[in-house]
Amino acid sequence: MPTGTAQPTQTTSRTPRGMRALSSEAIHQRILAAIMEHKLPPGTQLVEERLARIFSVSRTKVREAIGRLVHDRIATNIPNRGAFVSSPTADEAREVFFARRLIEPNLVRTVAQLATPRHIQQLRAHVAREAEARTTPGREHELITLTGDFHILLAEISGNSFLVRTLRELESLTALIILLYDAPDEQHCAHDEHPRLVDAIEARDGERAALLMHTHLEHVEHSLKLEPPESSEVDLESVFA
Repeated sequence: MPTGTAQPTQTTSRTPRGMRALSSEAIHQRILAAIMEHKLPPGTQLVEERLARIFSVSRTKVREAIGRLVHDRIATNIPNRGAFVSSPTADEAREVFFARRLIEPNLVRTVAQLATPRHIQQLRAHVAREAEARTTPGREHELITLTGDFHILLAEISGNSFLVRTLRELESLTALIILLYDAPDEQHCAHDEHPRLVDAIEARDGERAALLMHTHLEHVEHSLKLEPPESSEVDLESVFA
């Protein structure tokens, strides 16, 4: 190379001696936790370079962590701008719950007629897993996933593959809405609502099951703080200090 030609520079991050570098999974969990704790509100930009410096890792690891958030629709990648914490509007959230109230009461009414003892056993085992996650600190995100999976399990019991696909999409959107708009002092899913649904299904009481489902979905929606997020710049360094 000719004398005086500038060497290309590359941004690197060094880990302090004696400390192990964080994995992309650990970075993903740190960012996800900050979103769940409302430290990173909807619309916050996830700047790779700043996050790499904060976590003392390469931008590749940060990009992998953000990629998982985008895959799960918790973040949105905007071309030529970067990744941002997703921000579904309050109207979009209400539309999701409106669609669910149209579908799921009728779904569970059907399940009450079709469920076998084996299906009841599956549902009981699932609500037991929910109860365990509910009482174990640090498993809040897992609980959101489990409570959503309960509704997908009901669709699977119905035997309607189209409803299964529809519920998977609606649950993905609902999980994101809960992550972003969950009111800190509210329970989005009361501990006894899913067990009571299983009781009604086991008793083959389709009308009661439908009523319980409608009330359950209303309760989840009303537990959310569906207000437009305040637009303010977030200091990422302070969030992850």
